[in-house]
Amino acid sequence: MFITLEGPEGSGKTSHIPHLVKYLRGKGYVVFPTREPGGTSISEQIRDILHDLKNTEMHPRTETLLYQAARAQIVEQVIKPRLAAGEIVISDRYYDSTIAYQGYGHQQDLDQVRALVKYATGGLTPDLTILLDLDVEVDVDRLVGHGQLHRRGTGLAEQTQAQGCEEAVRAHGATPLTLGGHAGASVAESVAG
Repeated sequence: MFITLEGPEGSGKTSHIPHLVKYLRGKGYVVFPTREPGGTSISEQIRDILHDLKNTEMHPRTETLLYQAARAQIVEQVIKPRLAAGEIVISDRYYDSTIAYQGYGHQQDLDQVRALVKYATGGLTPDLTILLDLDVEVDVDRLVGHGQLHRRGTGLAEQTQAQGCEEAVRAHGATPLTLGGHAGASVAESVAG
């Protein structure tokens, strides 16, 4: 089973994953948590480029292609082999984030972005996507508090929060399990329920 957690920056995806992993392992499952971009040596190097605040001149198309390169690597090197071995893979972000941030946020052609995503993933879609919803004002306050507002700025956060994430999750036929990030709802409890 392939589970992804999506939502705006600061919504609690990274915080919820260890609890979900612990819960599923307690039920006897072999679980592998990972993140995007990252999860492999090559993907982590790409992550460093993407998150380097010196890269202010990065074009949105360059950003999109780098995310797809990191994703292709982790899908082939980690996710597909672990799924084939019967493990549960839980990813902190997957392609819905690309649709939201690079597609909607940077106002790139969504059909082109979706085609790149399909190519990078080899068509691999999650079995369950958990969308952590967060009020835009709370999102921006958290990002400012953690020093995470960089190239994207608040306009992008509002655009992607408002339309991108949920639309992206629904577009691939998944029904998002939506939790209010501010409510501290437990992903593990929601998956179990």
